[in-house]
Amino acid sequence: MIYRITCLMFLLAAVDTALAEVTAKKTDEGVKVEIDGKPFAEYLVQSGNKPVVWPIIGPTGKPVTRAYPLGEGPNEKKDHIHHRSLWFTHGNVNGISFWHEGKGKSPAIKHREFVKVEGGKVATIVTRNDWLGPDGKKQCEDERTLTFGTDGDKRWIDFDVTIKATDGPVKFGDTKEGTMGVRVAGTMKVDAGKGGKLINSKGETDKAAWGKQAPWVDYNGPVDGETVGLAIFNHPSSFRFPTFWHVRTYGLFAANPFFKDWGAHTLPAGESITFRYRILLHRGDEKSGKVAEAYSVYAKEDK
Repeated sequence: MIYRITCLMFLLAAVDTALAEVTAKKTDEGVKVEIDGKPFAEYLVQSGNKPVVWPIIGPTGKPVTRAYPLGEGPNEKKDHIHHRSLWFTHGNVNGISFWHEGKGKSPAIKHREFVKVEGGKVATIVTRNDWLGPDGKKQCEDERTLTFGTDGDKRWIDFDVTIKATDGPVKFGDTKEGTMGVRVAGTMKVDAGKGGKLINSKGETDKAAWGKQAPWVDYNGPVDGETVGLAIFNHPSSFRFPTFWHVRTYGLFAANPFFKDWGAHTLPAGESITFRYRILLHRGDEKSGKVAEAYSVYAKEDK
């Protein structure tokens, strides 16, 4: 009897997962993504000086990234206004910082157009964006593809970006301020003292993980009494794999291929480079969330 009940529960879970619908609906601010009619994430075409993804709701139904400066959340500090949930920028592009936000006229990544907005088993958003200096001059452009999915127990966002040197050569300078960035929920950060932990694929934790090279890093900790995790995976086909990491115990979490041993890179005029990441949202810590196993599957995907 117990065996039959277990099998039935497994089949019901499998059916429920198979029927999950991931929708993408345009709004005045960008695109709202839902799973079976419930909020998952929202792509905002402009927040501060760049597009961002906020909020991001994890598998427990609670936000896993910091709300400030777009909203308010528990145990949050009002620092680093440019750390907006989930974003892609760099702190030295032809000598210009797109990472920071300044007063007055500042550089910005400006949304130009949606190429695709589509839902189904996954939701897909494709956009084109212009990187403009403080004088309005275009430095480069990107095409980014965001794919939102779930298997019922985990959720993920694939964030693939191709940067094109359309207006002359582009130099990505050597700086720790970059590039695929996340700021986790305030209660998850290590410095909150509530059990938060940073760990990379090599087992290096917290401050020891800063500036290290690894295929993935996981940041896990409590949100509203339940342990959840957010991992960033770097795909083997991504530029300069495996990336270096700019990760901090106060909640910042960023993959950066332009500092430490690799440093600066100049993209010749007319050429392009592509970065590929997966943001995985899971229950529990990196072990119970089977992060290493999930990365192994992702790494084998054709990109």
